[in-house]
Amino acid sequence: MAKKALITGITGQDGSYLAELLLAEGYRVFGMVRRSSMEKFDRIEHIKEQIEIKQADLLDQYSLIKLVEEIEPDEIYNLAAMSFVPTSWNQPVLTAEYTALGVTRVLETVRAVNPKIRFYQASSSEMFGKVREIPQNEKTSFYPRSPYGVAKVYGHWITVNYRESYDLFAVSGILFNHESPRRGMEFVTRKVSHQAARIKLGLAKELRLGNLEAKRDWGYAGDYVRAMYLMMQRECPDDYVIASGETHSVRDLVETAFSYLGLDYREFVHCDPALLRPAEVDLLIGDASKAREELDWQPKVSFRQLVEMMVEADLKTLQREKK
Repeated sequence: MAKKALITGITGQDGSYLAELLLAEGYRVFGMVRRSSMEKFDRIEHIKEQIEIKQADLLDQYSLIKLVEEIEPDEIYNLAAMSFVPTSWNQPVLTAEYTALGVTRVLETVRAVNPKIRFYQASSSEMFGKVREIPQNEKTSFYPRSPYGVAKVYGHWITVNYRESYDLFAVSGILFNHESPRRGMEFVTRKVSHQAARIKLGLAKELRLGNLEAKRDWGYAGDYVRAMYLMMQRECPDDYVIASGETHSVRDLVETAFSYLGLDYREFVHCDPALLRPAEVDLLIGDASKAREELDWQPKVSFRQLVEMMVEADLKTLQREKK
């Protein structure tokens, strides 16, 4: 009989790639969405007929229990969160409800309904924040620099706590920045790829950004969801850093995107102090050697390939719209 997986946050970037992967592995895939007047299924439109969409909400414990009792999943991937860091400054309480307490509600549901269900928690490199060492691994201490990062630290530790207290199969993937053409327009990588394509087509004249010197460890989302799947197939649950092990500045990102289009970024990109974060994370770079050794995982798509893939996708979309 086919294994059943429940993905919270299935309509997001990671949810859509993970759903594709699990379908390819022969799973029956269920996606949890919350009731809203604006349902956005564009990222999963191409596989919508193959997955089963169910309604529940991370803020409503009873809806989660009802859903898990109904579908009886073998695995739950908790990818839903208030995931855009700058918004967490404007909505810190809501961020805590979804990104921190939401994790506890899912874990409580697993414990109450069926402790044999395997659970994956989407942790984040934002938990490292003001980094204590370079590169960061599973043993690096956390120093989050945003309400989002703080909430993720709670979600991470409550997962560890339930694993140790109740003997649950609960794993945590500490994923560094991972991008794709399905990334939301509010994220810097997509903002850069989209605006560079617009400038190339004469639809825009400039790109305004905050801190060009901030450094991140960027990888491809399709590679990173494969790591989530591999963690869930292990005999013993554990936590893993998933990263490329390379760091690039926002300036590198901009230069790569614009040069792919034959443009000099210095003519179009301007720094806007209004776009700076209240507290910046300056340098994130992950050490994924544990994942390489124990999961036999490594990224397949390079930084340059990723940026060019995103620019190319935005260029094609805009050209179609222009026509």
